[in-house]
Amino acid sequence: MHLSMWTYPWDIQDQGLAQATAELRDRAGLNTVSLATSYHAGRFLQPRSPDQKAYFPEDGTVYYRPSEETWAGKEIRPLMARNVVERGDMLAALTAARKEGGMKVSCWTVCLHNTRLGMLHPQHVTRNAFGNANYYNLCPSSPAARDYVVTMVAEITQAYKPDMLELESPNFMGFAHEYHHEKDGVGLLPEDDFLLSLCFCDHCMARAAKAGVAAKRACDTVKRFIAEMCEREVPEAQIPGFPGEGVDAFRAWPDLHAYLCWRTEPVTSLLAEIRAAAEPATRIFLIDLKDAWLGGVDLAAVGKVCDGLILCCYFMEAEAVSALTRSTRVTLGPDKYLGAGLRVFYPEVTSPSVLAASARAAIDGGADGINFYNYGLIPARRLDWVRKAVDGLAG
Repeated sequence: MHLSMWTYPWDIQDQGLAQATAELRDRAGLNTVSLATSYHAGRFLQPRSPDQKAYFPEDGTVYYRPSEETWAGKEIRPLMARNVVERGDMLAALTAARKEGGMKVSCWTVCLHNTRLGMLHPQHVTRNAFGNANYYNLCPSSPAARDYVVTMVAEITQAYKPDMLELESPNFMGFAHEYHHEKDGVGLLPEDDFLLSLCFCDHCMARAAKAGVAAKRACDTVKRFIAEMCEREVPEAQIPGFPGEGVDAFRAWPDLHAYLCWRTEPVTSLLAEIRAAAEPATRIFLIDLKDAWLGGVDLAAVGKVCDGLILCCYFMEAEAVSALTRSTRVTLGPDKYLGAGLRVFYPEVTSPSVLAASARAAIDGGADGINFYNYGLIPARRLDWVRKAVDGLAG
């Protein structure tokens, strides 16, 4: 069974590779480490770091050594984090340790969520119906953004040969909670967030038009929805059936419905290109959340174009975890990997028995493995919670 924990390079560097391996493998009972290989900005409380209790990683950098030859002439290029220069290539250290009996290695790779690159390349970010840029989200319809992600994954897998690579954000992102110090005095409803996230950049408009979709009329409809939302005294739902009915909640607006159906194409085809360019021996998994359709992800298509899916089951009781994994297994098909992502955060998870119940529910629902979140963000004693969850999966 695949059992991993999402981990940042600086966490392992702070603890030391030997101690981190002992904690992850021997104390927590895991067999894989999912190392952040490309990541975004943030502010992290690091409870076990001896010196860095508050840590601010560089925005939009990679934690491996890109080759100048690979990236020569590319419009969008990665920036290697100073961490690699100052503290060493942790991905290389983990893959070297694997040869000596260490843990399996997975590369946790953020794809299109990159504010640094968005600011540098505003012509390649998603844009709402008013043409306003979402600088944190490179657009999956942009040829240059697609080339950046495909090249990055190919380089990582061919140079380091990890056992697997996990794709985070190779899709359209939401509007809320994706940037810093966000301000909203309107009181956005979930449907408002979705409408503001819909991309009508030049790349999307051209790609949709080529597919025969009336993108301009869809854009006009969304623009009207957003304008009406902004004029209301208090929030009011406009889309009956959202989000439970998925894209079918928009059938009353045929052009918009057609655009939303098309919107999965850039994401699905990008995933297919990533899988085709990657090292064949490295399995490629998508990381996503419940209601993946909001980001333009077709879960049934995921099972056809890459090796599987890790579905984050956050803020869910065990019964809901079981129901979600069961339905996703049906959608994904019987032969593709299905993992469940579980956070070890308090008060989302209040005890080891709660975590164990969710892990058991995921496996009983058809999951093939569990990823726990996150090694450096939890107190050491919660690794024992992980161990109890893992032990509960035996037999």
